[in-house]
Amino acid sequence: MLKSFQLILTFLLLFPFFSSNIRAEEKPQITQIQNEDCLACHDTAISAEHFQKSVHGSNLCISCHSDIKELPHPEQLTSVNCGSCHTIESEIYNSSDHGMAVKFGAPAAKCLDCHGDPHAVLDSRDPQSPVFRMNIAKTCATCHENQEQMEKFNLLEKHPFKSFTETIHGKALIEKGLISSATCTDCHGSHDLHAPTNPNSKIYRKNVPTTCGKCHENVLRTYQRSVHGKAALSGKVEAPVCTDCHGEHTIKSHKDPTSSVYQTAVSIKTCAHCHEAEKIVSKYRLPPDRVKTYLESYHGLANRSGVTTVASCASCHGAHDILPSNDPSSSVNKRNLPKTCGRCHPNVTEQLAKGSIHLAPSFNRDSLIFYITIVYLVLIFMTIGGMLVHNGLDFLRKLRAHYNRKKQDKNAYPRFTKSERIQHLILTVTFITLAYTGFALKSPQSWWALPFTVWNADYDWRGIVHKTTAIFFSALAIYHLLFLLFTKRGRKEYKALLLKKKDFGDLSAMVKYNVGTLAQKPKFSRYNYIEKFEYWALVWGSGIMIITGAMLTFENFVMRYFPKWAVDVATTVHFYEAVLATLAILVWHLYFTIFDPDHYPMNWSMTTGKSSEEERPDDELAKDKED
Repeated sequence: MLKSFQLILTFLLLFPFFSSNIRAEEKPQITQIQNEDCLACHDTAISAEHFQKSVHGSNLCISCHSDIKELPHPEQLTSVNCGSCHTIESEIYNSSDHGMAVKFGAPAAKCLDCHGDPHAVLDSRDPQSPVFRMNIAKTCATCHENQEQMEKFNLLEKHPFKSFTETIHGKALIEKGLISSATCTDCHGSHDLHAPTNPNSKIYRKNVPTTCGKCHENVLRTYQRSVHGKAALSGKVEAPVCTDCHGEHTIKSHKDPTSSVYQTAVSIKTCAHCHEAEKIVSKYRLPPDRVKTYLESYHGLANRSGVTTVASCASCHGAHDILPSNDPSSSVNKRNLPKTCGRCHPNVTEQLAKGSIHLAPSFNRDSLIFYITIVYLVLIFMTIGGMLVHNGLDFLRKLRAHYNRKKQDKNAYPRFTKSERIQHLILTVTFITLAYTGFALKSPQSWWALPFTVWNADYDWRGIVHKTTAIFFSALAIYHLLFLLFTKRGRKEYKALLLKKKDFGDLSAMVKYNVGTLAQKPKFSRYNYIEKFEYWALVWGSGIMIITGAMLTFENFVMRYFPKWAVDVATTVHFYEAVLATLAILVWHLYFTIFDPDHYPMNWSMTTGKSSEEERPDDELAKDKED
């Protein structure tokens, strides 16, 4: 009995050993797959040398390809999950913009897009690694410089790598090889990259000073004590942070003339961006005239002339250490002004603080300068106004006498009919009115457009006057066309106004006569080349202005049948044709009718209808002699 019990116990103890040996013999199992086993098949796809040098070189293949349990393995394997080892980095990446995009099936950078060949991933300190500091910008550029790929994401920076290479950071990193210079991941993050609208982003507005401060620590501490820094930390979204003054992908040295903080640009462009903004000035009750009064001062005038040694806003107020003037530490506090101004003006005293630095007499009624300005404005108005009245009366008297002499000239011959003179008068009035009201639309804030600005009421009086006058102008054009076609006088004038080969010869001869290479002045017909050129220019310009003006007046009708660009073209042509016509009148017509010494102070032929004997065309003079 005892012996049988011992045999049974011995069998039970040895059974697991025998059974395991039997199973092993039935199906041999590989306890651990070695890298050599993998390379036996994959030696053409994977370089054993590169893999050994990689950061994963000490790992087994099955560390990443964990679903391989036996050899040969299935052809379709699950994707490698880097997060199985890099847990923290994976969690951070999954919540980033790239990770969230991948999660929802959108194309975005994954681990290998940045780190490179999975079997040759190098340490970030290796110069050959895509994420080595010197290579990061180029790695990011593989996606972000692809415009077709990036357009779908509405990114603000269209060419980030190109613009980065032109910044002070990019030049230091790429051109000078300064590895400590900022690169993409320093500002945007690496695994934790977010859009600037995300509060977790390193480039979120409130986080920008801290991000820049990782490299510029002293500047950050100075900025945080400044009026701008305190305002930004308190949550005032309008308060400037680093990128507001220095830019983002446009950061350049303050010595670079194209920099936003260059000496001659900082006042006019950078500081003015906020201190001229009505919203910011009114919201924070800032002085509304700081930029204007600076630009009107000696410093501002010199600055606008490109003088780089003259004081700018930063010269007096500081750059990162700007403090309010009532702060004892402020560089523009009255007690500190002698020291501040003394940087450029040695030996200045406390007397300097008794004047207004920003000279604004129109706003500072307590200033002596204000009253001096008022006195001189009144004096200038009365003196020059009196001179203008005196000379105007004298000129009108002499002009009237000159008119009477021309009108009573018995030798004068008839030049223009009453109908033609009325047409010219209507043309003169409508042209001047159209030019004035048209340019008043283009420059509504100009002093000469003030009548329409003041006389605003509930109607667009400028538009009403302009369009009404345009109707009269168009009616005149139609009447003139009928006059030319259906009246004997009109047909005669039309034939006389036609351009001929002789007119171009006359132009050449007149130039030669004026420069002294031709002894005798050329003889002209009833209408010389000067009058013909002007007439046909008027005909051409009138047609252009009427057509484009009609398109702009009835723009809804035009856009029903034509594309939007047709209206844009009409607007552009209408404006520049008006400029051309106005300048032609001022330069060409006024000279030959007023300022020409032969006619000054006025050619009265369009008023009296007659021209003096010496003004009679040579062909008509010859005809009279024949008669």
